[in-house]
Amino acid sequence: MKQNPIQIFLFMDMLLRHGKPDPLGATWDSEGTNFALFSENATGVELCLFDEREQEIRLPLTQVENYVWHGYVPGIKPGQKYGFRVHGVYEPEQGYRFNPSKLLLDPYAKAISGDVSHAPELFGYLWDAPEDERDLSKSETDNSHLIPKAVVVDESFHWEGDHLLQLPWCDTVIYETHVKGFTQLHPDIPENLRGTYAGLAHPAAIAHLQSLGITAVELLPVHHFHANPRHLAGKGLRNYWGYDPIGYGSPYSGYSASGILGEQVIEFKQMVKSLHAAGIEVILDVVYNHTGEGDHLGPMLSFRGIDNAVYYRLVEEDPRYYIGNYTGCGNCLNTLHPQVLKLIMDSLRYWVEQMHVDGFRFDVAATLARGELIEVEIWRGSNRRTVKVLDREFDPWQSFFTILHQDPVLSQVKLIAEAWDSGEGGYQVGNFPLLWSEWNDKYRDRMRDFWRGEDITLEEFANRFTGSPDLYKSMGRLSRASINHITCHDGFTLNDLVSYNQKHNQDNQEESGGNHNYSWNCGVEGETDEPEVLQLRERQKRNFLTTLMLSQGVPMLLGGDEMGRSQQGNNNPYCQDNQISWFDWDLTEENAALLDFARQLIEFRRQHPVFRQRDWVEQGLDRGDIRWFNPDGSEVSEGQWQDNISAISLALSSEGGYTSKGQEESIIEDRFLLCFNASDEEVEFRCPRGLEEKKWRVVIDTTEPRFVEEERFYWGSEVLVVRDRSLVVLIC
Repeated sequence: MKQNPIQIFLFMDMLLRHGKPDPLGATWDSEGTNFALFSENATGVELCLFDEREQEIRLPLTQVENYVWHGYVPGIKPGQKYGFRVHGVYEPEQGYRFNPSKLLLDPYAKAISGDVSHAPELFGYLWDAPEDERDLSKSETDNSHLIPKAVVVDESFHWEGDHLLQLPWCDTVIYETHVKGFTQLHPDIPENLRGTYAGLAHPAAIAHLQSLGITAVELLPVHHFHANPRHLAGKGLRNYWGYDPIGYGSPYSGYSASGILGEQVIEFKQMVKSLHAAGIEVILDVVYNHTGEGDHLGPMLSFRGIDNAVYYRLVEEDPRYYIGNYTGCGNCLNTLHPQVLKLIMDSLRYWVEQMHVDGFRFDVAATLARGELIEVEIWRGSNRRTVKVLDREFDPWQSFFTILHQDPVLSQVKLIAEAWDSGEGGYQVGNFPLLWSEWNDKYRDRMRDFWRGEDITLEEFANRFTGSPDLYKSMGRLSRASINHITCHDGFTLNDLVSYNQKHNQDNQEESGGNHNYSWNCGVEGETDEPEVLQLRERQKRNFLTTLMLSQGVPMLLGGDEMGRSQQGNNNPYCQDNQISWFDWDLTEENAALLDFARQLIEFRRQHPVFRQRDWVEQGLDRGDIRWFNPDGSEVSEGQWQDNISAISLALSSEGGYTSKGQEESIIEDRFLLCFNASDEEVEFRCPRGLEEKKWRVVIDTTEPRFVEEERFYWGSEVLVVRDRSLVVLIC
């Protein structure tokens, strides 16, 4: 017979035992559950348990060890909802914001019950107090009816031999996508599974990824996040992307198909297991640089009320305020405190060891490695006056990197950095240490410039195409350090990149999104029925995709770009949980052809290891890797490297190059010739000198919507005419 939770609660205060301080969070052992919470500056902690009718019982945790408040409650099972109330001084001007009127989420929760409901009770201060003094006031109104609860879970799962795939970097093709957006409109996925982990694990979803040749999905944030922040709640919008985490151990419950408490953990594991069975790795986009609690006027959901002075970086001269200039999101996690570093490392290890995740992409990663104190200026208060405060420089030897480097678990998974933040000295592309790969925005911007006809030197183009050795080689890193991409979630899709010169973000109901898009609309802004413009746009898409897949380094494809997905010119749809962001699977003829081209292109890359070498390609004839030629067939001279280019060819060979199979298995295969023409006129290419005796066959011509099937051979004495804004690939 099922026990009534109320009956259990009547005896909880008598049954509470000392328990253990480790591990943190809620740990079920089949007889009961141990609860442990770190708070260095608290004076008291209450464990709050909720029944099916949301009735609450509070149990004081009287045992404290190394600032960990803990207790064991017999009979508590998976599915039990809980939270904490933390006592202490409320002195915002000193950095302390304890308020036991506010129920708080467990930072180590393995599951969270639902979304935050926006209302004044969420805030630790009085809503109607004067703005400049608002956060100095104290609200004693309970918030437990508005905040989701942590959930006790059973961590057991039958993995059936599943393990991390550890696919070689040089064989990796990353597909950045969104759990909901990818599946929400898919016609072959049952409606009850769309928009969920189970939907992404469905055979129809996996079939698309496999047919495309994807080896890794990089998922936008799945850590439980604040979906209804104040600035969106009144507009009928939601935090769709999820870059406002409030639970670093819990998969977001909104992506659960069942809706059963704690079931999101099982569904996530099943998704990973299914993707692994298909040979596809799972990489998570993680946000350890800030949380969803915002600045000093943000809500009190977890860290702020548990120990504000520990978890957040505060202005040292005035700890009432947060250092949020690194992230642009109001706060920064305090990675200088050992407990915060422990939280991050515990979270990462949990996702690898318990959830079998293959790697991580770290959002605004430079913030995590801010070390030495420097003096900078920041804005403070509503009067916008400027003050000087102590800030911290990026340090590649900071504790965060050192701990990751020596960790026997985390040092073995894929680590990708968004290698910048918005603070002073925050741009650090090329400066991350060994083991790390980086989103290479220099590749993104220069390739966009090249194909839209802007000035770019041969040296810059060559560096980007060959894996950016100027950024990474001297640091002892390989071309795998460069995550090449033309587009990503943050900005235009590929379709919009060639269709819009300006952002069109009116649906966001705010001023948002960048203005420097490096885009070109091919002559008409937005939608058009002009045939020449439409043909040019399709050609440009193929140019970008071909350049991406044939460059050295690791290609990352924005999900949906392979089939012409559009956001109607919105370059920041972080709050658009609707058709603007969801994938449209009803393909036009042009989009179906683009999808077929993308499939052929990725398969072409897979078949020819010369385009995915593990080591650096070398210039010249000694190794025979790569040589650069002018359209007239002459080899590029030393003095030309600083000249701007619009038309160039390169001969690429893999003799002496190495792939994932190891140094002892060198590749010897066909030579390739790539002829680029980004100008607005056709260009005649003559056979590169010294290669005239070769019989060259065209395999890719981006003026055509599919790979070239009929045999077309060059050269001898003839010329190859490469049309404006196009790329031709030949093989011999």
